[in-house]
Amino acid sequence: MLALMGWTFLVLVQVPIRRFRAAFAGRVEAIDFLCGESARVPADVALPNRLFMNLVEVPVLFYTVCVIFFVTNRVDATVIGLAWLYFGLRMVHSFIYLTYNHVVHRFFIFAISNLVVVALLIYLAAALAR
Repeated sequence: MLALMGWTFLVLVQVPIRRFRAAFAGRVEAIDFLCGESARVPADVALPNRLFMNLVEVPVLFYTVCVIFFVTNRVDATVIGLAWLYFGLRMVHSFIYLTYNHVVHRFFIFAISNLVVVALLIYLAAALAR
């Protein structure tokens, strides 16, 4: 959980860096960000913000299930392994997003990462049912 939180904040730092670089280069203006991002914002500037939003959507379920495992004292090697797998998949997803951004590759990794969260939920339900 801490690794994913740290990665999320590192991605967040990219948002102002890319926006300011684009502004100093004359590629965007402050008005382009008045209500989010206008259509004038280039993809390389918008991507970190979109990735950040993505990193605070489904991962909320991951954080929640992890906290429940911890609070109920059900953390074991399987939980730890699935949590690291999820983190690794989210890292791969992020790198795809921020580099060559192939939609099919990105979606495939995203879907697998979501299945890992589903596996954690099922494993939690089974652990609590015991």
